[in-house]
This record gives sequence, C-alpha cells and structure tokens, in this order.
Amino acid sequence: MNPAPPPLEAACIPLSLYLHFPWCVRKCPYCDFNSHALRGDVPESAYIDALLRDLAFDLDQHPDLPQRPIRSIFMGGGTPSLFSGRALGGLLAALSQRLSFADDIEITLEANPGTIDEAHFADYRMAGINRLSIGVQSMDAAQLKRLGRIHDPDAVRSAVAVARRAGFDNLNLDLMFALPEQTPEQADADLAAALALEPEHLSYYQLTLEPNTEFAARPPPLPADDEAWTMQQQGLQRLAAAGFARYEVSAYARSGRQARHNLNYWRFGDYLGLGAGAHAKLSGSAGVRRRARHKHPKAYLDTAGSAEMIQEDRIVSAGELVFEFCMNALRLDAGFGWDEFEQRTGLPSSVLRAALAGPAAQAMVVADDTGLRPTPLGLQHLNTLLTTLL
Repeated sequence: MNPAPPPLEAACIPLSLYLHFPWCVRKCPYCDFNSHALRGDVPESAYIDALLRDLAFDLDQHPDLPQRPIRSIFMGGGTPSLFSGRALGGLLAALSQRLSFADDIEITLEANPGTIDEAHFADYRMAGINRLSIGVQSMDAAQLKRLGRIHDPDAVRSAVAVARRAGFDNLNLDLMFALPEQTPEQADADLAAALALEPEHLSYYQLTLEPNTEFAARPPPLPADDEAWTMQQQGLQRLAAAGFARYEVSAYARSGRQARHNLNYWRFGDYLGLGAGAHAKLSGSAGVRRRARHKHPKAYLDTAGSAEMIQEDRIVSAGELVFEFCMNALRLDAGFGWDEFEQRTGLPSSVLRAALAGPAAQAMVVADDTGLRPTPLGLQHLNTLLTTLL
C-alpha cells in the first residue's frame, strides 16, 4: 500500500495556467495531441464561455487560487490561432478579473503559419499576448507535405516577419529532425534555415512514431538510429554556435529567453488546466492533486463548469511523487536543488539521495550538497536514468 502523500504549502509553489484549444484545420499524421479537425466555424463564444465556467469550478474548490499570482499562461492545441484576437483578448480580460496576473506575466500563443495573417498578429499583441510559439516543423516544402502541414516555407518566413512588425520580440519556433528519408545534410540545412529567421527560442526534437497516430499505423521510412544521432549532435553544435544554450532535452534559448511556462512544468510547479482534455496539477493540504478534463470538445462543452467534465481526479501517492518530480526536473540541464525537491514534494531529500550510490547512477547524474543534475549521458538516456535511480 502506498504511503499517504505529505501536505504541501501551496503558496510557496509557482502557479501557471494552461488553456487548451482542441480544433485544427487538419490532423497531422504524427500528432498524438488532443486535436480534432474542424468542421464548420470555430465556436468561439461558446468555447470561451466554457473556459470561464471551467475556471469557476476550480475557484469554488480552491478559494485560495486568486491570491496566488499566475506567472505564465500558455494557449496550446490544436491550433489556438484559429481563434480571433478579439475572442482571446476578451478571455484574457475575464481571466485577469478572476485571477491575479504577475506584473511580468508571460503569455504564449501557439500559432500555425497556415492560419494567421498580419491583422491576426496585431490583434493578438493588442490582446496582451507577448510570446508566440510557431509550429514550423520543417523548412523543406516536400517534408511539410509529407508531415501533413498546411503551410509552406514562405508562409513561415511571412509569419515571422509579420509577427515582428506586430511587436513580438519573443518567438519560439518548433522544428523536428529525423523526418522521413531525411539525411543529416538535409536536417542541418533545415536547422540553418530556421535559425536564419532569428528566433529567441527553438524547440528542436526528433520525430517519433506515437501510438494511435496515422504514422504509427502506416510508418514512413525514417532515418536509422545512427543517422538520427548524427543529426542531433550536429544540431547541438550549430545551435551553440548561433548563441543558443540547451537548457532542457529539446529546448534551446538565447540568454534570458527560456520558456518560463515550460520551466514551471519541469520544476514541478503547479498549473491550472482549462479546456478540452486539459490537465492540471495543484498542491495543497492533501498533497498533489492531478485532474484531467473530457477530451472530446462536445463532451467538454456540454459539461464545462460541473463535476461531470472531470475525466480523471487523483491524489499522487508519496511513492509516485519522487518519480514524477524526477521525470520532469531531470529533463533540465541544470537539474534541481534539494530544497526545491523538498518544497515541491514535501519529502526529505534522503529518499532520493540513497539511490545515488551505484556506479550506473554516478555515470548519469552529478550530485553535491546543493542538488542533482544529469550528465550529458543521463540527459541523452533519460528513461534509463529514471529506471536506474527509481
């Protein structure tokens, strides 16, 4: 039987907000996110109302939430940029009346280059959004077609240009490598083309075949493992030469431009999750509570604001807490401090320090009096590291 989780002081744990927008123009064959191809118009008003009812449900159960500053907001999907700046501005204004926004809050919108124009970007900036995450995936037209994307390389260049003109000075580009039949030379050219757009942040990750996707059912011809390794290593070198520091397994940023929202996930902070399929993590006297909403948009719209919208609701056991914390925090190049581990889990650091004596662990982590961080080997083989430690 798992021991009961310890109580946690929620006020000491940073809080973020995730908003999920489940619709997209077309489902990509590699995508395993909760996204649904749009049929007809986006139900903007109905969905914004549902998000606010969803929040009211959380506020009823956690009356302390308005006293905890929201450090960051992330609008993900799906394709949130299918929603107008007017709708998102109204949503942010309503949220700010019910929650406490930090003065320097980071507000990120995921955007698809195939769904936005200059007027959209200007409206998003006026709405208070101050960071964009643009789903590029590749700068090669043939690869974009194979990946089922609705944009081409020119649309990416145009999106970045109009975002800059709209006043956005904090851009992330999502880019993948080890694409179907891609060579290391092609992957390097792809990365060089993305860096030429001068983003502040780059998410650079390997294409993987996820269960329940079209690519999993009908796998495309992917590069061999040794070629994928070459692509990653040459990418590390090119990114470093361009002034990007790797701070997480697949995240690279210029100085001071790390994604604050994602850092809160990896540091085991708390987050509200509103929207179809959204997940939440909140700490309190009962320990760490995880919740998930109904995934299907119709089911969510029909039940938002009531207990029926909750598909999963559980308290994380003390044993699970150690694994969940390490699964997130050891993705970071800097690792974590022992004081951070104790604050976010309520457990003494001794429960983890005892696992560090073996030679396998010592090859994959560096531990000292202040904390624990992965070695390059540990960062490369995170699943093995977690198995070794836990």
